[in-house]
Amino acid sequence: MFHFSSLYLTTTLTVAALAIISSLFNQEISHILKSTLFTNPPEEPPQSMTAPLKSTLSKTMSKTAKITLRPSSTRGHAHHGWLNTYHTFSFASYFDPKYSQPFGSLRVLNEDRVAPQSGFPTHPHRDAEIFSYILSGELTHRDSMLRKGAEAEGLGDKDKFHRMKRGDVQFTTGGTGIAHSEENEHPLEEVHFLQIWAVPWRKGLKPVYHTASFAEEEKRRGFVPIITPLKAGVDATQEEEVAAVPAAEGTIPIHADLVFSAGIVPKEGAFGYAVGGPEGSVTGKEDRKVYVHLPMTKGGKAKVRLAASGREDASAVLSEGDGAFVEQVGVGDVLEVKSLGEEEAEVVVLDSK
Repeated sequence: MFHFSSLYLTTTLTVAALAIISSLFNQEISHILKSTLFTNPPEEPPQSMTAPLKSTLSKTMSKTAKITLRPSSTRGHAHHGWLNTYHTFSFASYFDPKYSQPFGSLRVLNEDRVAPQSGFPTHPHRDAEIFSYILSGELTHRDSMLRKGAEAEGLGDKDKFHRMKRGDVQFTTGGTGIAHSEENEHPLEEVHFLQIWAVPWRKGLKPVYHTASFAEEEKRRGFVPIITPLKAGVDATQEEEVAAVPAAEGTIPIHADLVFSAGIVPKEGAFGYAVGGPEGSVTGKEDRKVYVHLPMTKGGKAKVRLAASGREDASAVLSEGDGAFVEQVGVGDVLEVKSLGEEEAEVVVLDSK
C-alpha cells in the first residue's frame, strides 16, 4: 500500500499545532489510500537531452499528442508561516478528485519554501520513490539514527547526513519503511525545492538513499537526465539492487518506468526533449505520460512555450509555477520548450508510464 507520510512540522510547533497537523495527516492517509489504487491519469488534464532544439527535432510528433495546462493558480496552496507550499496533486489538506490519481508513475509534485531554522522532523516513508530537487538555499537530511549535533559521524555517508544545496538531488526508496528528517538549518536563508513522489513498480523493496549533484553548465546546454529506471528492472536480483546501476549512466536509479530531467533554457533560447529520455532507458514505449513544470525561480520573469514538434495545435504557454500534462506521446517524440520571458527558465520534465 502506498502510504502518505511526509508531515510538515516545524521543530518549534506547539502542542495545539501538532494536533492540527495530525488531523491533516489523517485526512491525507484516506485520500492517498484511495487514489493510489487507480492507474488512470487525471480526467481533465486530465538522450541525454544535452543538445539544443535544432539538433533534437528528429521525429515528427504523433498527430494525437495532447497538452493540457495546469495553471499555478489552480494548484493546492498552504502557507503555514514556516512553510509555503504548492501542490500539483492532492496532498495533505488539499484534495481535488481530478488530481488524486497518479499521472503515469507520478503521484506528488510539491513546490516548497521552508523558512530558516525549521523543516520536517523525523518522519516515516513506505512503498514510495521520493526525491528532492534543490532550487535554492540548503536542505539538511539526517537518517533517524543520527542525532543532531553528531554530524561528524555521518560525514562521507550521505545515507546518514547530507546538506543539500542548489544542483543536488536526493532520492529515497521508502520500500519496507524508513525514517528521516529534512530541515533548513540555515540561520537566515529559506530553502526552495521540489518534492516529488512516484509509485514504485512493486512493493516491499529494500529502503535505500542516493544523493548526487548535477552541473548548472550542463543544464544550460539542454535537458540533463537526472533519474532513470533501475537497469535490471522490476525483476532485479538482490545483487542487482545493491549494484544500483541506472538505465542511463550518471543518473540516479528509480524503481519505476520514469525519467526525470531538468534544463535551464536561456532567454530567447529553445531546447528539445525526446520522450523516453536517453536511448534504451524506458520499457514503456507508447502512451507515455509527461509532466512539464516551470518552478517559480525568477520572480515571474520566466516564461516558456511548450509544443509538440510539428504540431502548432498542441501547445501551451507556461508562466512560473505552471505545469502541463502531455499525453498520447511515445518514445522518440519531441517536445519543444522555447523561452519567452525576460529571464532564463529552469524547466523540469517528469516522463513516466
